Amino acid sequence: MTDVEGFGKELVAASPDLFGSMVKAFVEALMGAEADGVRGAEYGETAGART
Repeated sequence: MTDVEGFGKELVAASPDLFGSMVKAFVEALMGAEADGVRGAEYGETAGART
């Protein structure tokens, strides 16, 4: 078992809610970055092609 695997198991055992919230935040950040790339503008901005 690697250190990363061991840490992951300890994290889940310590607090499943903490692990779930970390995964949720990571996925939301990835989805937001992908959406910004598709739109061509960051959150709160307008894309030049749309205006």
